[in-house]
Amino acid sequence: MPAYLIGQITIKNQKKWNTYVEGVGRSIIPFNAEIIFRGRRAKVLAGDHSHEHTVVIKFADQATLQDWFDSPAYQELIPIRDEAADVVIVSYNA
Repeated sequence: MPAYLIGQITIKNQKKWNTYVEGVGRSIIPFNAEIIFRGRRAKVLAGDHSHEHTVVIKFADQATLQDWFDSPAYQELIPIRDEAADVVIVSYNA
């Protein structure tokens, strides 16, 4: 069953964010993951939502998503991520 990672993002440092995004792109390749959507919020239609950007990444299943998240390649990116943006990351099963 496919699993999806959804990241809600508020960028604090664009240069560092670009470095992080490039690293994530490289890090998902061995896991055959696919970036489904990356975009900037147009308008909040209901409720509260403070983050400006969203990314959705599809993985084969939750185990593969977790293996990617725990991988050394991704773990090395976390300090850059934390300096670059405020991020909420949630995984969902389809």
